[in-house]
Amino acid sequence: MATAIDTEETRLPDPITTSAPLPKVFTRHLSGVGLAFAALFFAFSLFPSLLPRAGYVQGIASGITIMIGYGIGAGIQSLWGFLEIPLPRPPWRRRIKAVLLVLIGLAVASSFWQYVGWQNEVRRIFDKPPISPTTWPVIAVVTVLVAALILVVSRSLRKLAAWGTRFLGRRLPPRLSQVISVAVVLIVVWSLVTGVLVNGFFTGANAMFSARDTATTEGTVPTSSTLRSGGAESLVSWDSLGRKGRDFVASGPTVEQINQFSGGEAVEPIRVYVGLDTEPTLQGRADLLLEELKRTGAFDRELLVVATTTGTGFLDPAAVDPLEYMYNGDTAIAGVQYSFLPSWISLLADQQAVKETSRVVFDTVHDYWSTLPEDSRPKLYLYGLSLGSYGVESILNSINLVNEPIDGAFMSGPPFVNPLHDEIEADRDPESPAWLPTFEQGRTVQFTSSGSQINDVAVTNWGPTRLVYLQHSSDPVVFFNQDLAVEEPQWLLPGQRGPDIPAEMTWVPLVTMWQVALDLPAAGSVPVGHGHMYSPQSNAESWAAMTQLDGWTPADTQRLVAQMSADGTAT
Repeated sequence: MATAIDTEETRLPDPITTSAPLPKVFTRHLSGVGLAFAALFFAFSLFPSLLPRAGYVQGIASGITIMIGYGIGAGIQSLWGFLEIPLPRPPWRRRIKAVLLVLIGLAVASSFWQYVGWQNEVRRIFDKPPISPTTWPVIAVVTVLVAALILVVSRSLRKLAAWGTRFLGRRLPPRLSQVISVAVVLIVVWSLVTGVLVNGFFTGANAMFSARDTATTEGTVPTSSTLRSGGAESLVSWDSLGRKGRDFVASGPTVEQINQFSGGEAVEPIRVYVGLDTEPTLQGRADLLLEELKRTGAFDRELLVVATTTGTGFLDPAAVDPLEYMYNGDTAIAGVQYSFLPSWISLLADQQAVKETSRVVFDTVHDYWSTLPEDSRPKLYLYGLSLGSYGVESILNSINLVNEPIDGAFMSGPPFVNPLHDEIEADRDPESPAWLPTFEQGRTVQFTSSGSQINDVAVTNWGPTRLVYLQHSSDPVVFFNQDLAVEEPQWLLPGQRGPDIPAEMTWVPLVTMWQVALDLPAAGSVPVGHGHMYSPQSNAESWAAMTQLDGWTPADTQRLVAQMSADGTAT
């Protein structure tokens, strides 16, 4: 934020003279050095990021970035003056300034000229139509508005600090008054942002999305199946399932559709779900889920999947539907809602909720499952997309897995908050890239992506408990990290880049972090197979490898994708 000192002066008044005027930290002038940095950072802001950008998104990125640059430049200039470091003599000063201005001008002109080409290269990777230079007016307007807003807020805070300095200056030395005033303003702003504003945002978002959760998606009709929660004989009411829960139990392939794929003898898949409003306590929801599993006969199926939902309670059809086709419907999939918020908000607000829900639900189901005869109980798997994978990771640390281990866990689009994922990536085998690691020669964990199948050798070496991470190199949910502000990520280094990362993407301190952060809300709005959109094919390949489905071939995967497309069960 550009609250830093911006002044053209290189010296401050004598601190001993109490009647000395305030330094020009509070004048209306703009810092020359700050403007130079702002221009340079504007050029940096035009570099491509992980995802294609709409004009208004680029404007937001540029507006924030140039004010970061301005704040840095103004701060450097003020610190230089405060330390009373001498400036070069006028002839040299003019020459240095001219050279720097030329270099900055060339950088801005070069980025400006290449921007459309850079964006179209990213759009080509994502199979999106190209843009034209007509996007520039949108970028310019949004950039100016965002920068102006930040400047107005910064200057307002600066005026507040100036008033505090004058007030305290009646009793304290000028510089001490200034330090105290600025510190108080910063503390108050930080408290407002992290307290009042953040809490207000989460409260408002929760109210808005909880109201939306009561609605039903157009085309979703109540199920009458006895094998679905909310249906006939269910212990869970249809209305209490929540919007995404109703979508889950009322969708998926029918017995007829599965028979068309398998050739016959399919059974209806079991889908069990408990909404956030079904029971007031977490343990109550977990107990109800277990009773629903017992009621539907889920423990007599070949596979039982305990799934952790995303923030809204969503279970991805592209992941759950393929499994039901592949196993001829002889499956049971169970999920419990823990939030009303979409995942990009849940990443910040619901980490504790998803962790607690995942552990309590799993322990409740696992405790019962472990009492069943080993030769007749279903194979037990975990599944989670996005923040759901964070919940799955919390289960993998459970002591209950020591005596009765599960068969595997499938984690798709693991977000940057996942500690186990980060640990594995950091300790990966040296010859493997950061975006698709190999860990301990794949004895427990396999990483895969669109177009990167888990090979037969890896499957042969896999242990009895198998973990799979499905991730795209262009998914900002996976690769965002606060460290991007100060450290170049390994996934951008030569030889480490994935196929979705544009060659022109360049790491710039602070700037790249903002760019990737702004990619987060759009990660689920890109074509399937990129970003945070994982395809039925990639999910099917991951399930087949992890469950070691006998006789499954790549040709079967292609046939499954074609069948699902014809049925319209998942896209």
